[in-house]
Amino acid sequence: MKLLRYNDGHIGISDGTKVVDVSALCSTSAAEWPPVGINRLIRDYPTLKAALEAELRSRDGVPLASVRLQTPVPWPNKLIAYPVNYHDHATEMASRGLANLQGFFLKANSSLSGPADPIELPALPGREVHHECEIALVIGKQGRQIAVEDALDHLFGYACLIDVTIRGKEERVMRKSYDSFTPVGPWIVTADEIADPFDINMRLWVNDELRQQANTRDLIVNIPQMISIASSATTLYPGDLIAAGTPAGVGPIWDGDVVTIEIDGVGRMRIPVVAGKRGANPVFAKPYEFKRAGPSS
Repeated sequence: MKLLRYNDGHIGISDGTKVVDVSALCSTSAAEWPPVGINRLIRDYPTLKAALEAELRSRDGVPLASVRLQTPVPWPNKLIAYPVNYHDHATEMASRGLANLQGFFLKANSSLSGPADPIELPALPGREVHHECEIALVIGKQGRQIAVEDALDHLFGYACLIDVTIRGKEERVMRKSYDSFTPVGPWIVTADEIADPFDINMRLWVNDELRQQANTRDLIVNIPQMISIASSATTLYPGDLIAAGTPAGVGPIWDGDVVTIEIDGVGRMRIPVVAGKRGANPVFAKPYEFKRAGPSS
């Protein structure tokens, strides 16, 4: 099943063709603030699943193509990200800071954006902004110190995620936390729709150029391990997002580009890139020359 947010905060389910509004079923409205109705739906999904399936079967809904999709979980308790989680990316960045040695970091939740929102480049002359192709893991059940063998029981589903990054040596969290720097979508696909979490293909294009491709079998820290490691330090809650890391092929994006990400069995997003007028600050005042296979960034 696909769970999604659309048209200014409505919560829906989809079979890939139509969208059925289930906001009332999860006791929320488009005006709710903070917008955590989908967090509750994720939490209560085991008890609501039969009712949701019945709604999808019995109601006409509206065509999926007619709605404006939004980022599925706009208000997670945490947006967790793993650095350097593919060996080929470690090689291209000449990085020793692998995910199994460095652990995770956090991005600002306000960096989340949806499949209909552009990536806004900050006004930072002398800096490259890069794309990173990733799969998002959506937590479905609260847990702390989750054993690896139990981790998939806490996984609700998957989404496409682009981790946008300002290249430089400044704090990673700041370089990755600008508004619009974490497009997620186009929906959440529930975990039962993916046959093998250790064999998921993903690709990213800039305009018509294939830049990145990978499979989850190549992860340094795999999906159950990521959940387990994160939960060793912090309680995971329904709706929490984990960005699983990017493969080799990261590169710059510019005003006018279109970034397309596709993950087999999950979905596809086409995100335009626009030049912004905001974002300048003293931290990024000094130009930085990105060199592939240079010092870790």
